[in-house]
Amino acid sequence: MRQNELIERFVASFGKLNEMAEFPKIHPLVQQLAVGSPDSYGRQRWRPMKIHSEASQLEPLRAKFPARLPPLFEQLVLSYRWAEVDLQSFRLLANPPGPDLSGLLDQMTKDPAFWKSLPPAGYIQFGRGPDMDYDPVCFDIRSRTKQKDYRIVKVDHEEILCNNRVKVVAELAPSFEELMLQTITRAETT
Repeated sequence: MRQNELIERFVASFGKLNEMAEFPKIHPLVQQLAVGSPDSYGRQRWRPMKIHSEASQLEPLRAKFPARLPPLFEQLVLSYRWAEVDLQSFRLLANPPGPDLSGLLDQMTKDPAFWKSLPPAGYIQFGRGPDMDYDPVCFDIRSRTKQKDYRIVKVDHEEILCNNRVKVVAELAPSFEELMLQTITRAETT
């Protein structure tokens, strides 16, 4: 499957796995991606925004992290903007609309304890566990493949916050590409 087709199918899975409706006062980013009117509860529906960003916008992210992000993830963030979305096996951090990728960088570095612990241990956070699970979902940059992709792991947030220790609790996929394919399959069979 071509990279662009994979990205399109992955983004299309958002609406199949998540109702993509939030309260704008709790999730202000939703207002920037809003479609239609709020529902009877006041929740606003949103959709990912297709956008073309220049590859040079990746430079500030690359400068912050100890390794490059997987090419497929880089292409995804250059092609779309979205609010945080729960894809059932993990939540993908938001890539907010804006003139650059600073909103994504803010999301990836937001928690100071994670930021202090994860990159030095060889992990870059790009998601969280599903639903209310606060465990960071990360690229394991020590596991780089020939395709420049990484194993996807979930790290115990309590170990970081309580014990200053990074402990992997699960492997979600052997690569970001495989995580995307699993998500697409889940969306198509739901």
